[in-house]
Amino acid sequence: MTPSPRAHIAMFSIAAHGHVNPSLEVIWELVARGYRVSYAIPAAFAGKVAATGAEPVLYTSVLPLDDDPDAWGTEPIDHVEPFLNDAVQALPQLLSAFEGDEPDLVLHDITSYPARVLAHRWGVPAVSLWPNLVPWDGYEKEVGEPMATALRQTERGRAYYARFAGWLAENGLGDVAPDDFVARPRRALVLIPEALQPHADRVDRTVHTFVGACQGDRADQGEWQRPAGAEKVLLVSLGSSFTKQPAFYRDCVEAFGGLPGWHVVLQIGAHVDPSELGDVPPGVEVHSWVPQLAVLREADAFITHAGAGGSQEGLATGTPMVAVPQAVDQFANADMLQSLGVARHLPIKEANPATLREAVLALVDDPQVAASAAAVRARMAREGGTERAADLIEAELPA
Repeated sequence: MTPSPRAHIAMFSIAAHGHVNPSLEVIWELVARGYRVSYAIPAAFAGKVAATGAEPVLYTSVLPLDDDPDAWGTEPIDHVEPFLNDAVQALPQLLSAFEGDEPDLVLHDITSYPARVLAHRWGVPAVSLWPNLVPWDGYEKEVGEPMATALRQTERGRAYYARFAGWLAENGLGDVAPDDFVARPRRALVLIPEALQPHADRVDRTVHTFVGACQGDRADQGEWQRPAGAEKVLLVSLGSSFTKQPAFYRDCVEAFGGLPGWHVVLQIGAHVDPSELGDVPPGVEVHSWVPQLAVLREADAFITHAGAGGSQEGLATGTPMVAVPQAVDQFANADMLQSLGVARHLPIKEANPATLREAVLALVDDPQVAASAAAVRARMAREGGTERAADLIEAELPA
């Protein structure tokens, strides 16, 4: 690693788009300010990290990748156990990688458990770059405890908590409960708009600061132009992980493919072959991936799974949304978007050509939706984004 006269900052994350992408603009800004930034990441994301100017520090992960969503299983324990398994095996790798070149400050994604352990061992501050909803005052009683109680009633769940507590104790953090270790960071910069946060008035502002979307111009992802003659543009995307939905995509083609004046951009991900959609009319373009932000800048409506990234991109561009959540925090995001007056929450079981068409047309024809979208967009712009995040990180550096 090349020595720098300024501080050494280390970022830690996992190989998942929804966890890496939100941090990239912040990392780019820190590098631009002259800091030496190391970014611990599995090899699959090394190129994306290197493009920010940070130095990738590679480690081997045992987590399922974005391209294998079925590997996460179906039981609640299947969704938490892998992160502990990965942390236990990754920690020795990361200790070795940074030996003799320990950073002055640790940044970490919420899923990077080794980062907080390393910060404790090195005696340096740790700041979480939080990419989705944060716990509020009362979260444990309302949400956390029911989930933990259910886990502890199973043999695997009890073994998970015992192993987690033992791992924390081995690393000098025995006074921290596993659930608090995961959900209660020392300090967090929240990379979503406050408008998406449930119970925002009950969030501890001494720990969590909402800096909003840190998106940049995304020019490296490519551009997209509205075709001549397209009166309305609709983007359909279920993100990067929960995309194995050929029947849903067929419903979207049926709902909008023959609608006069409408042009549809349909992102189907890596798990669906275009041939599964049947005959696709000329007004529908089908891709495994699109430059989403570029399309949204031109779009009149957005059918989304309501992931954190897609939700805030829709808000930042003022695009009315039909939210069809698939998993985890997407259901809460869908409800928040609807409560803001910029979206309709349509459960996947109720989504069909008729309901999809009805929801989209109602949104684009409602002037109050446009007014609400403009108000939220202006509110987001005041949160500060990338520059404010970098300012707050600088403030955490040791003197």
